Amino acid sequence: MLVLFRKTPILGAILAQVVALPVVAAVTAPLSTAVERLPLIVAALVLQGLIAASITRILGLARWWLLIAFLFPLAMGTALLIGNLPAWPFGIAFLLLALVFSNTTRGRIPLYLTNTETTSVLKDLMRDRGASRMLDLGCGLGGVVRALDGEGRRAGGVENAPAVYLAAKLLSTLSGRGDIRRGDLWKTDVSQEDVVYAFLSPAPMAALWQKLSTEMKPGSLFVSNSFAVPDVDPDEIWELQDGRKTKLFLYPIGNADGEIAG
Repeated sequence: MLVLFRKTPILGAILAQVVALPVVAAVTAPLSTAVERLPLIVAALVLQGLIAASITRILGLARWWLLIAFLFPLAMGTALLIGNLPAWPFGIAFLLLALVFSNTTRGRIPLYLTNTETTSVLKDLMRDRGASRMLDLGCGLGGVVRALDGEGRRAGGVENAPAVYLAAKLLSTLSGRGDIRRGDLWKTDVSQEDVVYAFLSPAPMAALWQKLSTEMKPGSLFVSNSFAVPDVDPDEIWELQDGRKTKLFLYPIGNADGEIAG
């Protein structure tokens, strides 16, 4: 059961709120005649958030779910208190968050966006290597793809989160640059790519390297933004001078005889 919640943490987050609700009701009900209404409501909302956050921790969800579990009842309660707002906008907001951050909930891959300085470095890297094909795994809004496509280069991107994919696809279509596809990065064909780029998280790096090192062609290159492959030494580490001090980890794919491509 815990495995299910870790694979689909949004279910665990909902369960945490459901389980916390009767506990909070049982604790606060005896105080309803002795404590003023507003302080009691505030205390109940804080208690709901604390219990729900504790449950998400017990279920083994990622740390950001603790914050979501704690803030969700506070946000709903505050809005309802100050404006008598209906509950349906929060349901829509919850659905939109699920559509945007579905990769985070399923694969522990947050939505990270590559900045312009890093994109410029990637463009220079492709030019210097004479690379004609590039693929961004988990491309987000597709900024890297649009920037690198053209001038004899073909850039593509794969994104799984529905709302993010639709936004990236629209921007690509309007600009006429890049090929954005919706799909699972684990099932994506990388055999023809000269450069594969990813800005994901530490969680998938070992498995991703296993896929790329066996499926990419000899002489190609894997570039990881910020997250190194565990137990594998990169050929180079580029430390950029942008605001976030980005590090790019460069992993050449081995030649057919087992040597490392430069």
